[in-house]
Amino acid sequence: MCTLEKRGRVYLLTLTGDGEHRLNPTLLNAIRSALARVRSDSARAGGGSALVTAAEGKYFSNGFDLAWAKSSPANRTTIMTSAFQHVVADLMTLPMPTIAAVTGHASAAGFALALIHDYVVMRRDRGFLYMSELDIEIPIAEFVMALFRSKIADPRVRRDVLLRAPKITAAEAERKGIIERAVGGAAEAVETAVRMGEELAEKNWNGEVYASIRNAAFPEVCRALELAEEGDEETKRLASKL
Repeated sequence: MCTLEKRGRVYLLTLTGDGEHRLNPTLLNAIRSALARVRSDSARAGGGSALVTAAEGKYFSNGFDLAWAKSSPANRTTIMTSAFQHVVADLMTLPMPTIAAVTGHASAAGFALALIHDYVVMRRDRGFLYMSELDIEIPIAEFVMALFRSKIADPRVRRDVLLRAPKITAAEAERKGIIERAVGGAAEAVETAVRMGEELAEKNWNGEVYASIRNAAFPEVCRALELAEEGDEETKRLASKL
């Protein structure tokens, strides 16, 4: 489902296989487990780390596993959304810089998974970002809407992403400020993201402070994830040490 390796100071989390990396509870729990290992290992190492998330194959992630959700009369969509919300919260509170290396198509929740990272690098030669909910007639969860409102500042760009449902190339996404950089192919996207991660990790920032400032920078996302109160308490705790 996913692998975790260490490249210098950078943790590289890779969604494995050549499938669509549909986000069902099995994959989401695997991602959460990997992030927990990153959190634990970096705490023992004393900080100075970064995370890069990438994927193998044609897709970065094609969003929720709708086939899995429809395979049971139980409300599996709610279960899947809740599991994804936990992953988003984990990334929002991870005590280090995070970078998504979008190595293929990123649709719907896959787009949101990339956007929750602090930085996004995307391959230029193929792949697109796509919020498909309008086309497939599925409402967008409030915490995902909060994420898009917070990360895509230009209301016209945000309107078009959500209400026109275009398939956005890397070059267009870079031009519109949705991503940081568009680079050659998948390997270059990963290499660029890892290099960026190394540069950020070398700053040796305090991870708890980094996460606290991230939360303060995106309060609407924290409120939607019910992290605001926790973040406020962490800020107070850290301030008491100064």
